[in-house]
Amino acid sequence: MFYRLRRKDGSVDPHSKGVLVAADGQTRPLGWNEVILQPLGEWASPKTGDRYPARWRLLLPAENMDLTITPKVADQEMRLTVRYWEGTITVNGRADAQLISGQGYLEMTRYEQE
Repeated sequence: MFYRLRRKDGSVDPHSKGVLVAADGQTRPLGWNEVILQPLGEWASPKTGDRYPARWRLLLPAENMDLTITPKVADQEMRLTVRYWEGTITVNGRADAQLISGQGYLEMTRYEQE
């Protein structure tokens, strides 16, 4: 699990953090500067026009991990008082030389300017 807080200027807030859970259940904390997230595309809501990252590359260099995170369905925008995107994702990639895959859940707040 990892969460990234964004500042108003788009930079990463150092309060961002997470935890890496190994297959055997062992855990280790992740600092904000250990995880590299690269958007690989975007999705624009046909209803609001808001744009969200739509696929990501997640790198964890200390673990030799390289993952691609993809939404199962692009349109998972919640149009409530605060608009945000939440939904199911698939994860594929490698840790060292081992191929890994999984599924998960992701939430993002709006990326559009007020």
